[in-house]
Amino acid sequence: MALRNIRTVEDEVLRKKCRPVEEVNDKIRELLKDMADTMYNTGYGAGLAAPQVGILKRAIVIDMGDGLINLVNPEIIEQKGSQKVIEGCLSIPGKWGKVIRPAEVKVKALNEKGEEVIITGKKEMAKCLCHEIDHLDGILFTDKVVEYIEE
Repeated sequence: MALRNIRTVEDEVLRKKCRPVEEVNDKIRELLKDMADTMYNTGYGAGLAAPQVGILKRAIVIDMGDGLINLVNPEIIEQKGSQKVIEGCLSIPGKWGKVIRPAEVKVKALNEKGEEVIITGKKEMAKCLCHEIDHLDGILFTDKVVEYIEE
């Protein structure tokens, strides 16, 4: 298990746009594994994007309780509806807020084998996919908060 440091809001890497992954190779698979290990080690994260561990590559990992999903070069190709959701972020500890997100999204990406996959996420999964993909473009949930929640 290789744990990486999670970058926090003061780190400018979180505001940079990530580069597409040219090839899903062993180095990218190792990054995905390290990201998953790091996310699981927090005890409460549901997703992690590569810039959160200081790597400017378009890669995310998600586990909403149904098993790990590795996505490389994810892009939202369809979205429906809207929902007001509560979000937090491993890179912004202690802050929570309400954000408007699509109620459903369809995402096209590559998996850890380099195969194209299409994932449909509804409700909480849609929220998580949008949140992590935003990270790849240097966008934090705090940029979209409509109301902060006091702890």
